[in-house]
Amino acid sequence: MKKEIIINSALNEVRIAITEEGKLAEFFIETPDKEKSVGNIYLGQVKRIVPGINAAFVDIGQGQDGFLHFSDVDDDLDNMITDEEDSPEDEDNELEIDEYNDVFDELNISSESEDDKIKKANKTENAFETKQAIFMTRRSGPVEINLEEEQKIIVQIVREAYRSKGVKITTKIALPGRYVVLMPFENVIGISRKITSFKERKRLRYLARTTLPKGSGCIIRTAAQGKSETELIRDWDKLIQTWRDIEAKIKRAEGPTLLYQDMELATSVIRDLFTTDVAKVHVDSKKLFKEITNYIKWASPNLLSAIELYDQKKPIFDHFGVEQELEKTYKSKVNLPKGGSIIVEQTEAMHVIDVNSGKSISEHLQENTALNTNLEASREIARQIRLRDMSGMILIDFIDMGKDANRKRLFSDMRRELNRDRAKTVVYPLTQLGIMQITRQRVNQTISEKMTDVCPMCHGRGRIASKSVLFNAIERWLKNFRSHSREFKLNLHIHPHVAPYLTEGTLSRLSRLMIKYFVKIKLVQDEQISIDSFKFESPRRNKDVTQEYMKS
Repeated sequence: MKKEIIINSALNEVRIAITEEGKLAEFFIETPDKEKSVGNIYLGQVKRIVPGINAAFVDIGQGQDGFLHFSDVDDDLDNMITDEEDSPEDEDNELEIDEYNDVFDELNISSESEDDKIKKANKTENAFETKQAIFMTRRSGPVEINLEEEQKIIVQIVREAYRSKGVKITTKIALPGRYVVLMPFENVIGISRKITSFKERKRLRYLARTTLPKGSGCIIRTAAQGKSETELIRDWDKLIQTWRDIEAKIKRAEGPTLLYQDMELATSVIRDLFTTDVAKVHVDSKKLFKEITNYIKWASPNLLSAIELYDQKKPIFDHFGVEQELEKTYKSKVNLPKGGSIIVEQTEAMHVIDVNSGKSISEHLQENTALNTNLEASREIARQIRLRDMSGMILIDFIDMGKDANRKRLFSDMRRELNRDRAKTVVYPLTQLGIMQITRQRVNQTISEKMTDVCPMCHGRGRIASKSVLFNAIERWLKNFRSHSREFKLNLHIHPHVAPYLTEGTLSRLSRLMIKYFVKIKLVQDEQISIDSFKFESPRRNKDVTQEYMKS
């Protein structure tokens, strides 16, 4: 399967698309107001322990406390802050793991907010005489966790904040590298299941045992297969030095603070996803191109020739057809090639997907048509789940089928399609009503949450494009305008709700656009303009030129 990574950089955002056989499969975006925080490490302080929900709330200095489930608390928590002697190394303690993302494997599919859970938990808290952390398990009953209020602990974000829920954190720290993931508090060696050679697994395990500091562990990623001892040890050494820098910051820190920030989006995607199965990486920013090539020169020089600087006038996402595909992610209806369609809706508790045949069919052909439409829909649904980054509970209402063999075939097809997904998914067989249930690991916000804001007009009943998305649409228009026109003055009409976003700051976003594209822009606040759109006028020609330069 031909895969490509396409990176678009603008003043206000970085967008990354991953295509498979020319079709958009995954999408990442980073804006100043929605920066990636998964992977960041903090020195935190436990503020509240709520035994009723098996969790604690930890101040990490970010305004909203992090949510720490007791199952995400390291068994050897004391060693994280104190100088006690490390536990003896167990050479037979081996962890089998699929990939680095499996470190953060807990699904979050609850529809309740954390505040709702606390209210319920408060009713049962009287059953506990102390504020000690007690983990209620079905098999073992109550298990005491070594956690106390006001205790300082090191935590890492494993899930972004969304809606009313804060970030989810863990004390099981993992520092990702190109070939390995260092786990400073886990005395285990994990090897990707995709490395099947016994000889190679033995070689990698030996290298890990002879390289890692006492008491530390690691996950050896698929990309490590066949790499030389020098390359692997260089990756380990860099991660070990990073951890030592974190330890030095801990000694100087007086309160909750950021200890380590993961790589920026573009570099982290290259680190984690740019492997030999990627044919090309296209970048439209000289700055990012230099950063990425410098990293690859250090990490994987053999892949350097696959990185290309895109320097054509046509916007990169338009050139590769990504922009058109992205527009479809805003829509609830997705058409299927043979006439059917799927309807995607998001509720507070789950995503709901409906499959429609799109045309009338005769009764004697109904079973075969239903099967073919459902199979076609399953492939598109699997793609949309990855692309939109749906998570939690997903319910799919397929077209009814009478034959049990067809229902089993659809179930197997969906499981196979979702095998490409890096997030952990669980697929359940169809119910008697033809409903398929899927749960998917939540790590990031959905693409809708990242690229839209709550509408101030309808008070949250609908959504509109966010200010940052609108700003980037304006910049793309200006880029196209500058490549086709010699005019140097424009009037920009926008809704008053958006104007402060463009003009705030000493060097405002609008000023930066004027400098970058060498054009004087007069801002006109116009209540007749839709809140998520804009209009450009040419003073010289005295006409609306918005559509003229909307696309090449």
